[in-house]
Amino acid sequence: MAQFSRTWWGQRFISALEKLMDSGRLSRGRSYARGGKVKSFGIKDGVVVAQVRGSVNPYFGVYKEPLYTTTIEFKPISAANWSAAIAYIASKASLISRLMLNEIPDNIDDAFAKLDLHLLPNRKDDFKTHCSCPDWSNPCKHIAGVYYLIAAQLDEDPFLLFELRGLSRDALQKELARSPLGQALSAELTLEKTAPEPELSYFTKPRLEEAIAPASLKDFWHGEKRLPQVIEATPQASVPAILVKKQGDFPSFWSKEQSFIETMVEFYGRVRAKNTQTY
Repeated sequence: MAQFSRTWWGQRFISALEKLMDSGRLSRGRSYARGGKVKSFGIKDGVVVAQVRGSVNPYFGVYKEPLYTTTIEFKPISAANWSAAIAYIASKASLISRLMLNEIPDNIDDAFAKLDLHLLPNRKDDFKTHCSCPDWSNPCKHIAGVYYLIAAQLDEDPFLLFELRGLSRDALQKELARSPLGQALSAELTLEKTAPEPELSYFTKPRLEEAIAPASLKDFWHGEKRLPQVIEATPQASVPAILVKKQGDFPSFWSKEQSFIETMVEFYGRVRAKNTQTY
């Protein structure tokens, strides 16, 4: 599990499934997910549909590689329960601030549990599965392989947790932005943005200025203006590394195991601490 998913939400998704089914059968799908056995994979309205290659087995009369259709349908959270969950999240600054910065708080499922709700699978009736293969056991290796692909997708987009339960990222952030805390955070994020100004030329246009002869050689070399003796420290950003956080965690160029956002926050902190005494 830990070797397949790099993020806590992908790992926690597999852990939640292991509590509900045979972990041995579930682990059989790992090689299917990694070995390119899944020919197509798509998620729409909380339903995962995949085409998975089967195995050739002459003993059972299978001489040509079959292609099985696998579906996994997650039970959506009702509109009323979503309203209650969003109201609770919007009242907690630690939750709403990270969600509006495209981060998933590691205690997000605990917040849902307070309302007797769950983002991650918690009961067997939280999802329905079907595979056209002849294996009667559930999960078969084709379904298990699709589970691991969902975990891999969660590495890329943790907001898929919400989409699988019936709420898209845009709808979630739109509802959060309507709350008092969301409006305050949106105002702060807007202040951080600066509109680009177009330039008519890449080069500075030269200007002719009349030369003024200095009164003396001392004035020529030293000048009339002096550099400031003390440089005022710039105010610290209220949200560290805000430009990085707004892009989301684990970008495509980041291949390391640790969180890209956490690494950049630590880097920003070191640069800020090192330059406090710079003059």
